[in-house]
Amino acid sequence: MSPALIAYRLLTRMLEPLAPRLLDARARKGKEDPVRVDERLGVTRIPRPDGDLIWLHGVSVGESLSLLPVVERLRKARPDLTVLVTSGTVTSATLLCRRLPSGVIHQYAPVDAPGAVAAFLDHWRPTAAVFVESELWPNLILAAKARGVKLVLASARITQKTADGWRRFPGAARRILAAFDRVLPQDHLSGVRLESLGARIDGHVNLKLAGDAPPHDPAAFTRLSAAIGDRAVVVAASTHDGEEIAIVRAMDKLSDRLCLILVPRHPDRSPAIAAALTRDGYRFALRSEGRELDRDTDLYVADTLGEMGLFLRVADVVVMGGSFSAALEKPPVGGHNPLEPARLGKPAVTGPDMTNWAAVTEHLVQAGGLAIVEAPWDLPAVVAPLLDDPKAAKAMGERARRAAAEAGSGLDRLLEVLHPLLPPAPPRGRR
Repeated sequence: MSPALIAYRLLTRMLEPLAPRLLDARARKGKEDPVRVDERLGVTRIPRPDGDLIWLHGVSVGESLSLLPVVERLRKARPDLTVLVTSGTVTSATLLCRRLPSGVIHQYAPVDAPGAVAAFLDHWRPTAAVFVESELWPNLILAAKARGVKLVLASARITQKTADGWRRFPGAARRILAAFDRVLPQDHLSGVRLESLGARIDGHVNLKLAGDAPPHDPAAFTRLSAAIGDRAVVVAASTHDGEEIAIVRAMDKLSDRLCLILVPRHPDRSPAIAAALTRDGYRFALRSEGRELDRDTDLYVADTLGEMGLFLRVADVVVMGGSFSAALEKPPVGGHNPLEPARLGKPAVTGPDMTNWAAVTEHLVQAGGLAIVEAPWDLPAVVAPLLDDPKAAKAMGERARRAAAEAGSGLDRLLEVLHPLLPPAPPRGRR
């Protein structure tokens, strides 16, 4: 083992007694679930089911949600396997607990300390594990490998900055990456960087391009559609600081019959959004206060979790947030998944900051299903013609839908790679 890994293991072992206190402090700040905080130490109240278990891990919301199609396909192909999904944030856990199928287990991932990792692995005893994106926790990965767990790093994404950091510890990087039986980067650049650190690349898979349209509540859709009536609807999806008020001001230039729905990426920013709108004299309703959109509401803040599918379905045009940082002089975000509206056949407009989704953005733009503007105040020039010409908007949405379907084929590749690493399926009629 490299000196860096030895030092890391010793340091995390020395600091591990402080973990309960640090986790409790984070729980008081809302950064950990106080009811389930022991899961971060590898302790659980859920018994392990009999039989083979496959473990899927994604640290945050985007990574975790990208695992949902994998879960669905695994459940259909191998109903004999128990599926365990782990994540690391309270928000991701909340969403997963709502959307995971019955019978799939969710746990918080253990902190990367030797004792917590050992407790987690001793209890769950996974046969195979899929880590999404760039979760390279040394203790967790090497301990799983030592127990014979088949490991896959899927949809792997690594920035140049992260790669440069790992190059300071080349032996550690090689040892960790060599623990994976398969490495599937999500793009060419990540593949080159991982290969330079010692990984063997087994193809490319981007799980964020796979999957179905986000779900929705049909009854809520019926109520919302009735309240909207014949008004045109623009949904600003996954917005960040400064974008809401800028988009609202831009949309002021359009018809009075426009209904604008803001869906902030982080609903806990709702008070700040409300303060900005109030300061500028706008009348609005907050969904978190239990207020339904009605015929007198033209500006609605959908500050709740797990309802993106609902609001995208009522949209005539979607504006993608997290993409206007340069124009607003805000820290870069890198954009959000433009495939969500595309899968529903919705025409969409985004800002120029889509670095996290560069390949799929280019694909959708070339297909004619996504438009790019430089700043929020440029939106009316693109949005107004789409609202005025529903046929053109529908055609743009259909182009987006077809492009999204073409982009989402990576799930099949992952399952092909994963299949030989799984235990043999039992004879028919037996689990």
